[in-house]
Amino acid sequence: MLAPANQYGGPRADAMRQPSLARSLFTYTICIIIAIGLAALVRAFLVEPYRIPTGSMLPTIQLNDMVVANKLVFKVGVKPKYKDVVVFKDPTGQYSQLIKRVIAVGGQTVDLRDGSVYVDGQKLNEPYTHGKPSEALSPNIQFPYLVPEGKIWVMGDNRTNSADSRFFGAIPVSSLYGRAWWTYWPLSHFGALR
Repeated sequence: MLAPANQYGGPRADAMRQPSLARSLFTYTICIIIAIGLAALVRAFLVEPYRIPTGSMLPTIQLNDMVVANKLVFKVGVKPKYKDVVVFKDPTGQYSQLIKRVIAVGGQTVDLRDGSVYVDGQKLNEPYTHGKPSEALSPNIQFPYLVPEGKIWVMGDNRTNSADSRFFGAIPVSSLYGRAWWTYWPLSHFGALR
């Protein structure tokens, strides 16, 4: 016959220390639900991964690279600025999103001369293009081009193979999904975007 449990333990105390299978499953389920909820909140409001659909940012970003974009930055009043790499809604509708570099913001004037980009009359130093010329792409975009307020002028680093503002004009700041700041896949491209 078993003795009743006492303050020093015994068979009944050992049995009480063992959590039930149902309780363990319930605890794990709650933890998983909380983790999924937190991940969804982070993705909805803070950061989101994007797969790069084109080679327009070569060699800075490779085709099919996965990058992380900060979604909160523009929602809290930070304005896009020159050299920011941004993810935005594709104005042509061919892709769900595009990624390009900010070249000019509302109120600035963009001009293309002899394969170079000028903003407000100053020639830009653009090492990220690796010497590729910047030529006009559409007869509908006339240069010099005054970027309207509330819009930005974006261009791909791969200037000879990028449908960008030279093709579709300035884009609304409201169409920005976020500022891309890190490549995380493949691991050989892991690192901050410049």
